[in-house]
Amino acid sequence: MEITLTTPALLFPALSLLLLAYTNRFLALVNIVRTLKTQYKTTHSPHLIQQIHNLRRRVEMVRNMQAVGVASMLGCVLAMFLIYAGFNAAGALVFGGSLLALLVSLGMSLYEIQISVVALQIELNDLEESEEQRLAGHA
Repeated sequence: MEITLTTPALLFPALSLLLLAYTNRFLALVNIVRTLKTQYKTTHSPHLIQQIHNLRRRVEMVRNMQAVGVASMLGCVLAMFLIYAGFNAAGALVFGGSLLALLVSLGMSLYEIQISVVALQIELNDLEESEEQRLAGHA
């Protein structure tokens, strides 16, 4: 298979959107962390500690997803340069590496989504426990 200069360039729109989505996810996590910190200072609720630990893992995952995504984009740029310079075989190898980096980044994104589901389960469990306590108080 022959890779031309435009082949790695095809990933730029996808990678740009992916990195934008990761950045938005990171910013949302930052806001949640700040809110939970304020809530914890007033309530000292144990479920908030669980959420904070969960968020710490998620923030690290998003950081790593961004790093691997950026590495994928850098690989595409390097592949384009190598192909432009006439080193087609090296360019193809680097492009293959950037595709693998993209695959890893997407896998990490899927794992981070699984971690976020745990955060929702913590919230739902706390809600159910609060409701059970409220109902027991009225009985």
